[in-house]
Amino acid sequence: MYWDDLLAAFALYLVIEGVLPFLSPRGWKQSIEIIGQLNDGQLRLFGLISMIAGLLLLVFVRG
Repeated sequence: MYWDDLLAAFALYLVIEGVLPFLSPRGWKQSIEIIGQLNDGQLRLFGLISMIAGLLLLVFVRG
């Protein structure tokens, strides 16, 4: 893996993370408030599911 790939992935992450606050700031704030009310176990489960989904997508794309 080259550093260019890692930097491109990080840049894409920043673009994707910026879409919702740009398009719907109020909806983004509401989402953050809901996430803030979750307990640690729920957040960990969400994080685990996100990591697994990301890894599966990566395997599918890079196959």
